[in-house]
Amino acid sequence: MIRIKKYAAIDIGSNAVRLLISDIIENEENDKVKFKKSALVRVPIRLGEDTFGIGEISEKNVTRLTDAMNAFQLLMSVHGVEKYKACATSAMRDASNGKYVIDRILKKTGIKIDIIDGEIEAQIIATTDLGELLDNSKSYLYVDVGGGSTEMTIYKKGNVINSKSFKVGTVRMLNQKDALADIWDEMKEWVKHNTKGLKNISLIGSGGNINKIYKMSGRTDGSPLSFIYMKANYKYLKAMTYEERISELNLNQDRADVIIPATKIYVSAMKWSDAKKIYVPKIGLSDGIVKSLYAGVIE
Repeated sequence: MIRIKKYAAIDIGSNAVRLLISDIIENEENDKVKFKKSALVRVPIRLGEDTFGIGEISEKNVTRLTDAMNAFQLLMSVHGVEKYKACATSAMRDASNGKYVIDRILKKTGIKIDIIDGEIEAQIIATTDLGELLDNSKSYLYVDVGGGSTEMTIYKKGNVINSKSFKVGTVRMLNQKDALADIWDEMKEWVKHNTKGLKNISLIGSGGNINKIYKMSGRTDGSPLSFIYMKANYKYLKAMTYEERISELNLNQDRADVIIPATKIYVSAMKWSDAKKIYVPKIGLSDGIVKSLYAGVIE
């Protein structure tokens, strides 16, 4: 006999805001649990453009975010969601009025938002199916690129060796390019130092941009992208104008610009770690929130 629960995750990122509704299917006969995506809604509010530009979330985007939360509340009600968690990442935690924004949204919508740091973000993502994808005889550099930050974790023989969050993200790179040189160098040295001596290391990439790159590649699920392909793809994307990426590649407006800095981060991480392949499982913070909720790791 099976039992189905509905949980939801709200991921308030620097580039977009997402609602993931998942069916959690429990099989009482064999104690197996399956997580199945029921609905996914993405709204391109781009809070990071405010935070990394003027230091705070603008009134316009506070209103848009509040409207999105009201809409998400209705959708969760219609779907019969019994438990949910809302997490805000880099843009909200760096905004001078972040606390005011979440207090206002709680009052207007009833949705409580937790602002999480990069370390907690990485821990939540680690609760996804990532462990099932790792070959315990190999080493991996996991790279999650968001709009405001990049989370990196190194795995060796199935164990976490080190992890770190860097204030380098796609929207931040578009708005604060000249101010990120020192952090970029820090990220480079961290990767080189922590991957030194690890043979045949591969990258595992997560985030909306690498998922889009993978989809455009036409690869079958599970097969990796090569370093040569990623370098060529970066050069190809850079040669196109913003308008061409929208018209010829059918990218959304909020994807057509950030895909360039995102690709740069992945290609650079591969170069620094001497990784020849990058695997792209479809996992992210939203998936981790749902699984962490179910496991009782977060409330």
